[in-house]
Amino acid sequence: MRISELSRRSGVPVATIKYYLREGLLHAGRLTSATQAQYDQSHLARLRLVRALLGAGGLSVAAARDVLDQLAHPPASMHDLLGEVQRLLGPRVDDEVDTRAAESVIKRMGWRLETTDPAPVRRLAAALAALDAADFTLPQDDVLDYARAMQGLAEQEVAGVPAGPSDAAVRYTVLGTVLVEPLLLALRRLAQIDASARRFGAD
Repeated sequence: MRISELSRRSGVPVATIKYYLREGLLHAGRLTSATQAQYDQSHLARLRLVRALLGAGGLSVAAARDVLDQLAHPPASMHDLLGEVQRLLGPRVDDEVDTRAAESVIKRMGWRLETTDPAPVRRLAAALAALDAADFTLPQDDVLDYARAMQGLAEQEVAGVPAGPSDAAVRYTVLGTVLVEPLLLALRRLAQIDASARRFGAD
């Protein structure tokens, strides 16, 4: 299909498609002349993925490009892929953050991290430090309740990863990481509204 047809079928304006091509978010079409190219179903699928990453995923163009590179050149194992995706998506945190409280939570949960990347532990440490700085320190039992809830979700998500290092497994891991987090936040806030209505609302 020509770029005009790709635009019509994807709902993405031609100018935006050309921008994605320039930025390396969309692979080039097959040239049919000096100024014309043909596109196929792989371009439609990639456009849907790019729109998800930039839209609901909230990624920058640079971050989306890094994630797409992981799709094209995934690490050897799915565990390594998940770690790499989290590294790319993660907020950056101060290397000097005190990780002792985070390490205590991880130890009490009995979590096996099996990674050399310190960023996930530092992110938890930074989140706990932010609570302390606001004088909103949570009792560790409350933090552990949150951790147990996340453990259940994580086990369900990892169980859903397609078997084997296939394109489907890579796509599932990337989109499951990027797109499910906004869903979890939205559901949590709706649940808070419901809980508030049940506790404080009119009879």
